[in-house]
This record gives sequence, C-alpha cells and structure tokens, in this order.
Amino acid sequence: MNPTSPEPLGGGEPQDATGPAQRGGPSLAEDLLLLLFQPESGTIAGENTLFYTLAGAVLSDLALAGQVASDGAHASAVRAEALGEVPPSDEIHRSAWTYVAKKPRSVQTVLAAIGPQLRAPLLDRLIARGDVERVRKKAFGLFNTTALVEGATGRRARLLESVRAVLVDGAEPTARIGALAALLSASGTLPQFDPQIPWTNPVITRAKQLEQGHWGAGAAAEAVTRTVTAVIANNIIVATTAQPPSQ
Repeated sequence: MNPTSPEPLGGGEPQDATGPAQRGGPSLAEDLLLLLFQPESGTIAGENTLFYTLAGAVLSDLALAGQVASDGAHASAVRAEALGEVPPSDEIHRSAWTYVAKKPRSVQTVLAAIGPQLRAPLLDRLIARGDVERVRKKAFGLFNTTALVEGATGRRARLLESVRAVLVDGAEPTARIGALAALLSASGTLPQFDPQIPWTNPVITRAKQLEQGHWGAGAAAEAVTRTVTAVIANNIIVATTAQPPSQ
C-alpha cells in the first residue's frame, strides 16, 4: 500500500464499502453487460474488446466502494492500488481487489489482467436473475444449439431509458448511470444503440463530456468522476483503439 494515503479512484469520500453486488444487487459490470446485450440479434455489442469494458466496470465498482485508489498521476499513467484490509465479499470484486492488492499496477495492466475472465460469470449472473435467458434451438433444422434472448424482468429497458435520459434529454446522472454511460461511450458501442439513443452530434458531445468528467454539479456525480472519466474511460479508449478491427 502507498503510505502517502492515495486518493480514492472515485474521488470524494469513500462510499459503502460493501458495494451493490456484495449486498445482493447487480453489479455495475452486470448492468453494463446487460446493456451491451442486443436482443434483436442475441449478440453482445463490442465483443472484440469486451473484456476491457467489463474490467473497467469492475474497477469502477471497487472505486465507488472506496476499495481501490489511484496514485494521482496523469490519467493515462495512473496506477491502481487496493484500500483496506478486508477483501470484498463478491467473488468477482474480490478477485480483482486481490490482484491489485499485491502491488500497485497501471490501470491498463489491471484491465488486461482481470478482463478476460469476466464475460462468462457475469453472463451466468444475468441468466440467474432472469435478465437474459439461454434457450435451445435447432440450426438448419438439424443441429441443437443455444441462443440468448432477453428475459422478462424489463431491467435492460429501464437501464437503457436511464442512460438515454442522460445522453439525449440532458438529465443529470446518478453515479451509477453516469458510469454506465461513460463506459459505453469509451467502449465505442454507442452507435449500436441507435435509434433508442440517436447517434447525433449532441449525443456524441454529451457522451464525450461524460468520459471527461463533466457530469453536472450534483454530489452523486462527484464520487466517480475521476475514476470513470479521467482514468478508466481513458484507458479503455487507449486499449480498444489499439486493437485490430473485427473481421
């Protein structure tokens, strides 16, 4: 740990250290994966670089809970380190926290290390909650296969409407919705949400503002501004733009 008392990645005062996932509610990463799920095609947007985006959401959740800190360096070179002595109770968060707790590491390193293992367990959680369902189908009328379809909970529609209100209507975001919108923008997947979220110049401008920390004056937004915009979103953009295009 850094003896100079590093500031929380999220900025401001540490929030409830249990985090939503550890209280039984869906984590930020679960909500992000649910939003990226495309019901019309049964696919997940941004698969090529999905693990960076999901890792960013996990790191954001840890920051929101006051369990991860930054060393205050420039956004593109910020190192992450763990706060506290008690690991998170949520298995996914605990694994990420334990990795960071071993020694301070660059955010880029953390994203690359924790991301590849996230898709399957997060998808399993969405299926267990009923937000997404896995159904059996026959391919070409011959081969048994499985497909993903939207569940009956309505959670994805509610999340999408909340993000739309921020990006299209200019509503001031809560910390959670602000983080989701900024991560979606940083991942480069927002165009795939048109027409629900129209891909217009005002929306593009608002999305970039969220990436950069301009969320509004509300106290809720202050808690994660530095995390999502100056550190995590920036590193996701660097990571994803360095990847070869999808075939």
